[in-house]
Amino acid sequence: MKKLGVFICHCGVNIAGTVDVKRVAEEMEKVEDVVHSTDYIYMCSEPGQQLIREAIQKEGLEGVVVACCSPSMHENTFRKAVKSEGMNPYLCEIANIREQCSWVHQKEKEEATQKAKEIILATLEKLRRNEELEAIGMSIHRSILVIGGGIAGITASLDLAEGGYEVILLEREPALGGHMAQLFLTFPDLHPAFPNLIAKAQEVEGHPKIDLYCYSELEEVKGFVGNFDLVIRKKATFVDWEKCNACGLCIEGCPVEYPSSFEGGLGRRKAIDFLYPHSIPQRPTIHREMCRYFLDGSCRNCEEVCSQKAIVFDQKDEKIQKKVGAIVVATGYDLFPKEQLGEYGYGEIPDVLDGLTFERMLSPEGPTSGKINRPSDGKVPKEMVFIQCVASRDPDRYMPYCSRICCMYTAKQAKMYKERVPDGQPYIFYMDIRSDCKGYEEFLQKTIEEKGLLYLRGRVSRVFQEDGKVKVLGVDTLTGRMVEVSADMVVLATAVVPSHGVKDLATKLRATVDRHGFLTEAHIKLYPVESSTKGIYLAGCGQGPKDISDTVSQASATASKIQALLSTDKLLQDPLIAFVDEGICSGCGICVETCPYEAREIDPRRGISVVHGALCQGCGACISACPNFACELRNSSSTQTLRMVDTFI
Repeated sequence: MKKLGVFICHCGVNIAGTVDVKRVAEEMEKVEDVVHSTDYIYMCSEPGQQLIREAIQKEGLEGVVVACCSPSMHENTFRKAVKSEGMNPYLCEIANIREQCSWVHQKEKEEATQKAKEIILATLEKLRRNEELEAIGMSIHRSILVIGGGIAGITASLDLAEGGYEVILLEREPALGGHMAQLFLTFPDLHPAFPNLIAKAQEVEGHPKIDLYCYSELEEVKGFVGNFDLVIRKKATFVDWEKCNACGLCIEGCPVEYPSSFEGGLGRRKAIDFLYPHSIPQRPTIHREMCRYFLDGSCRNCEEVCSQKAIVFDQKDEKIQKKVGAIVVATGYDLFPKEQLGEYGYGEIPDVLDGLTFERMLSPEGPTSGKINRPSDGKVPKEMVFIQCVASRDPDRYMPYCSRICCMYTAKQAKMYKERVPDGQPYIFYMDIRSDCKGYEEFLQKTIEEKGLLYLRGRVSRVFQEDGKVKVLGVDTLTGRMVEVSADMVVLATAVVPSHGVKDLATKLRATVDRHGFLTEAHIKLYPVESSTKGIYLAGCGQGPKDISDTVSQASATASKIQALLSTDKLLQDPLIAFVDEGICSGCGICVETCPYEAREIDPRRGISVVHGALCQGCGACISACPNFACELRNSSSTQTLRMVDTFI
């Protein structure tokens, strides 16, 4: 018979305010194989952990149950504590009496106390049949794939490369920068965005530890943490970037022009062109959908003027195989599709723009050289309306969440408009002002006071064109009056949404996304940069809306986590995974199809299912699917589960 110990946490009043913890501790002392039972206000604290360590030494404990919060919070904390005293860490179990007991029974103290007792007894039943397990050691590759070449991907890549790691940076556009390349000034200090971004992009391009793949996408991922096998598809640019000297003669000679998506449709680009002026890398790409050579074979101007013979019309996509130990997903964001915003006239009224398009108008490098002109007739707008929360915080029709950056960049843009058009009047329709970071509130208040911005609290119901003006109908909820503004131009602060293609990428990576398509973290507080799949890390707006400061901070945090992960000779994998009873496995393959982590396969020689320990996440899907009951989880067997259930019934 094992000597077991029970340690019950008060968690301040989170547990002790509902559960009579001292009575429960006394009851546990009566259990036959429990030789030590006690309670403490915060068991996860250092004094609390010391109580556990001392009891193991004094009583010779062979197993420990800690009754506290969810295992996702402090299971590793207590496992480390018992391991320091020579106990196998997998002989420490957590009885969740906070989330599953005290929090859900706050008005039923007697019932909660009884339930807490039963949860601990059930956990003791499990502990009695636990095996002593050892972590699985695996070799690792000390290189990292970073997906996304915006400011998050650039920051993570540089931090990792400076730490001595080989980095593969993957960007699906022909150049680095993401949406930050479209910005003029950043709030709250109004520093130029582009020079700082380009400086970092140049560092990436010239860094010996960074292998840069622009205009490329991730085709396939196999493997597991420490050992990911990649297939990268390098898309054909129809320009040999090794030969090209970026002279620009091909761009000058191209007869085809069409609206530039980078400039929000305000500027024009050629069928062969750079993504944007001074882009990194400074290499052109031919867009075959617009190129006359690919459409009808009628033009070869770029090839004829290129002195370097760098135009390659028959260039094909190239597949490249790589191996890495970890992956950073920094896929950025898009704006809510304008086609779905009919009530705002977006896409129909030329003088209704989104925030990024107006940002290009403000930029001296933009299509208007920094001049604020109406797209419809080129006139300077005297009445300017900014509408916040367009498709954000609107659970009935659009996105329920706050996009976080809109309040601040709207104030910034309104300030810049007022400085360039002193006799103009900006109106800002808003729901609430959210300025919760360092220096934001001060910037906002100073801008309102100095520039005379007129804020109108309320939703806009309709935007339409009438007599050469853009009519904006809304309501001022502070006065209770309807408001109509005859504007010359309207700027919409549209919702931040996940970048196109993220769901497909998440499927390849076996990562999870929320209902809006943002990548989800393993734990919002304890593991905010790790995904649900080990070895896959998150950075930037692919996880959720955030500003540049938060994006850079998260990217650096991700790089730090990965450096810690890859700093050892071997990677230790949790042994709480599935296994197969080979004597009764029929090799039907149902578990192979069921496994969401591709951790199963049929052994062709023996005709039975085998588990890849490094891939298995211990989710238990195979156990429920197996018709022969041949699948089990280490330390969570069917026998253990049934004995736990017996405790309650």
